[in-house]
Amino acid sequence: MLSYAQGNSSAFESLYKKHKGGLYRYFIRQIGDLQLAEDLYQETWGRVIKAASNYESSAKFTTWLYRIAHNLLIDHVRAVKPVDLFSETFTEEQDSECFLPSDELSPDRVMEVNVKASLLKHCISLLPTVQKEALLLNMEGGFTAGAIAEIVGVTLEATKSRIRYANQGLKSCVMNKWQEVQDER
Repeated sequence: MLSYAQGNSSAFESLYKKHKGGLYRYFIRQIGDLQLAEDLYQETWGRVIKAASNYESSAKFTTWLYRIAHNLLIDHVRAVKPVDLFSETFTEEQDSECFLPSDELSPDRVMEVNVKASLLKHCISLLPTVQKEALLLNMEGGFTAGAIAEIVGVTLEATKSRIRYANQGLKSCVMNKWQEVQDER
């Protein structure tokens, strides 16, 4: 980022290529709306470009980038407070983008894996917003609890609690939903 701030446009391309997938998935997983995710994603990169000349390397670039993304999400949620976009479930179109079964799996096993993936996505969508964000940043983004605390602006202990409660809630939800599926068979 420091190189980009000094006018090296290829440095921005490197940053963009390295972080584009994870950042876009962050927005998709948080709000589940492809168009809104694209808008917020573009706005994040726009803010990175605008802030380049003032960038200080007091934190890792990734932490800074996701802090911008987090703040944009918060701003959006505040703007549409009556509508809880975070609880929307994934559409079938999004589900098919996320899972491509292996050719080695039997049809029954493919169905089971698809059902479990669907249950997991549903259970993630039921998590409280702060737990879901911490969990996704940790598991999908690969961020440590310390980095997540910096991104979302809470204490390390609060972040650890959010991740722990999210994991507990997911485990319980998936087990209960899987049992319901088994009972229906």
